[in-house]
Amino acid sequence: MTVTIRPADKRDILAVAELIEEIERFYGATEIQPLEERRSQVEEALFGSPPLASALLVEDDAGDLVGLAAYSFLWPAAGSSHSLFLKELYVRDTLRRQGIGAQLMNELRALAAARPGCSRVEWMTDHDNPDARSFYQSLGFAEFDGKVVYRIDTNTV
Repeated sequence: MTVTIRPADKRDILAVAELIEEIERFYGATEIQPLEERRSQVEEALFGSPPLASALLVEDDAGDLVGLAAYSFLWPAAGSSHSLFLKELYVRDTLRRQGIGAQLMNELRALAAARPGCSRVEWMTDHDNPDARSFYQSLGFAEFDGKVVYRIDTNTV
């Protein structure tokens, strides 16, 4: 299958919000945020002032969104440089193992390399996601053991 990888733009807000439901269900969510709420948050995250994140979208031949790579730039990374942090990489299950995820990773590496002062690309995956771990290893990426992830929900503060 031929796909197009391109940056998200404002006309994609609803389709990205719909794709996020698919991603949530993939990760096992049973309660899904209402579509209008998701749509509003996508718009704010990707096109607010300032935007909180960026996204590369995968579009199939029919023009449907079938994948996404959501990322942000973080500072500092090494020294005073910054990094591209990949928050979410998702390809619809019917299109996996066709090289689309690898294409997304290549696009992200190119974005990082083209941005002055960006020293690396970083991301995480769950320990109990063997498919994702296998995918990254197949691309030649080694797992990094040096960090422990902490998380607190803002509504529990």
